[in-house]
Amino acid sequence: MFRSKRLNSGHLIEADQRYGTRHALGPHAVMLFFTSPAATEPQGYRLHTAWRLFLSAPESDDLPRMLADLTRIAATNIAHATATGRRWHPLGPERSMVNGGDMAIGPDAVYVGVGVSTLDSDDGRWYQLARTLREPSATGHRRSAFDLKGRCYLLLTDGTAIDIDRNPHAPLHYDGIRSSKPLDPDRPAHWHNPHADLTEQGDHTTREVWRHLTALHHTLTGHLDRGPAT
Repeated sequence: MFRSKRLNSGHLIEADQRYGTRHALGPHAVMLFFTSPAATEPQGYRLHTAWRLFLSAPESDDLPRMLADLTRIAATNIAHATATGRRWHPLGPERSMVNGGDMAIGPDAVYVGVGVSTLDSDDGRWYQLARTLREPSATGHRRSAFDLKGRCYLLLTDGTAIDIDRNPHAPLHYDGIRSSKPLDPDRPAHWHNPHADLTEQGDHTTREVWRHLTALHHTLTGHLDRGPAT
């Protein structure tokens, strides 16, 4: 969860710095998660995160559309590689889906999930918020990008869906995490989880994000579960 929040924060700062330039970033990014065995780590594995940031464009500003396009691209890459006797991997080296993060991992790394970082929040759309940061304030108080919220949606191969609300002004006890499965191993078995159907909750746009993220996740899982690339 911490890594997703950190990536969302980094996405925000980079988008703010490039706002209004020819290399302006879009408000959405995609994250891919892998693990590899690591005997020296407390949990016995190491988490690898790769991501793709997108330049601002109509096709990347619409999150459900962007996810649908990525799913089609992934399916096309899988079919193309299969037809030529090769094995496609989303980290490359050919037709890579990512442009940052852990892009070179070992052959023993396994895919464990996909996520989205978005700069749209319940405060407003990214472009609207970025513009207000640059406008004069009637009160004399100017906000910065560090005041803005962000959001992440994650799907893991164990069936867990996670919604992360990154709010820099939230109380210390608020972590902003909703999960379809308990994340606390000490949680009582009889605990009622109000977010068990997380991907069906929220407004229409949120449900569309979950629907298209699920399609991308299933495409990657179905391919990468067959074993490591060669």
